[in-house]
Amino acid sequence: MQAGAILTAALGAEGAMGSMGSEKAFRRHQRKRREELWGLLGDLPERRKPQATLVKREPREGYVLEHLVLDLNGIQPVPALMLIPNNVKTRAPGMLYIHWHGGDYNVGKMELLQGTRAMEAYAPVYAEKGIVTLAIDSWCFGERAPYPEEGKRGEEDTFKEMLWKGQVLYGMMLFDEWQALNYLCTRPEVDDTRIGAFGISMGSTKAWWLAALDERVSCCIDLCCLTDYQSLIEDKGLRRHGIYYYVPSLLKHFDTKDINELIVPRPRLSLNGREDGLTPPRGVEKVRDHLLPLYERYGQKEDCRIELFDCPHQELPEMRAIVLEWLDRHLCRA
Repeated sequence: MQAGAILTAALGAEGAMGSMGSEKAFRRHQRKRREELWGLLGDLPERRKPQATLVKREPREGYVLEHLVLDLNGIQPVPALMLIPNNVKTRAPGMLYIHWHGGDYNVGKMELLQGTRAMEAYAPVYAEKGIVTLAIDSWCFGERAPYPEEGKRGEEDTFKEMLWKGQVLYGMMLFDEWQALNYLCTRPEVDDTRIGAFGISMGSTKAWWLAALDERVSCCIDLCCLTDYQSLIEDKGLRRHGIYYYVPSLLKHFDTKDINELIVPRPRLSLNGREDGLTPPRGVEKVRDHLLPLYERYGQKEDCRIELFDCPHQELPEMRAIVLEWLDRHLCRA
C-alpha cells in the first residue's frame, strides 16, 4: 500500500481529520514509517554509546575549538570539531553541522570553519549566537578519505565494498551523523531540547533524513538539496548526485515527501535554487505543497518554510538572512 493510502486509512480509523484522535494516528504512522526508513539503510553497526577523545583545545575568535576523535561505529575512528562559543553561560542550543560533498573530499568537517565555493563559513554565526556546534568527517571525506589524492575512487570503492557486505554507504553515513547527534546531546554545555541539523548539498540531504529519523532534531535547516526523486528521474539528472546518494529499494517504499512528512510538526526551513540541476524546482514545490497542509493540521503552518530563489547551487545573501532569522526564532530562543 502506498504511504498516502496508509496515512489516509490511519486517519480515517480515528475519526475527524482535525480531531486529537487523528493526530495520534498521524504520530503512529510516523513512528511506523520511521522504523521502515531505518530498515532500508543496510546492515548498520551496533548501537552503543559514543566515546570521545580530546586531541586539543584551540582558542579562536569568539569560541573555543575542540579537536576530537569519536568512536561512533566501532569500525573507523571519526575526527570531529566541537565549537563552544565564549558567551555560553547556561545550557545552550546545539547544532549538528553536516558538510557537503562538492567533490571536496579533503575538506570534510573543516567546511564549518572555511565554508565552501557555494557558501561562506557558518562558524562565526554559531559563535555569535551561542550555538554549540559539532561537525564530523563523513565516510570518504576529510581525514577519512581512503585515497586522499583520489577522492572519487575512495567513495566508489567504499560504496562497492559496503554493498558486498550488505551495507549501504548512505546508511553508514547517516548512522555516524545519528551517533554524532547522540554525543552532542550528552555534552554538558548543550540543551538537548534545542538541537538543530544544518547542511548544504549532501549535508542538506543528510540533515532532512536525520530529522526524519530522529525527533530530537528540533529544528532542520537545509540548503540546496531538497530533491524530489521522481522529478530528478524525469529530468534525467541522476548523474548529478554522487554514488553515496542511492539507497537500494528506496522508491519501493518512500519518495521525498514521504520522508519529509516524518519531520512534521518540527520547524523546517529549506532554501533552494531554481537553476540548481541537483534540485528540480517542480520537485521542491511538490514537497512543499505536501508538507504545508500537514503543518497547518498538526502544528503551525509558519514553522515550515520551503522556498526557491533565482540562483544555481549556492547560498545567496538573502538566503543567509532567512537562516539567521530562523535560528533566532526556532533554536536560540530558550
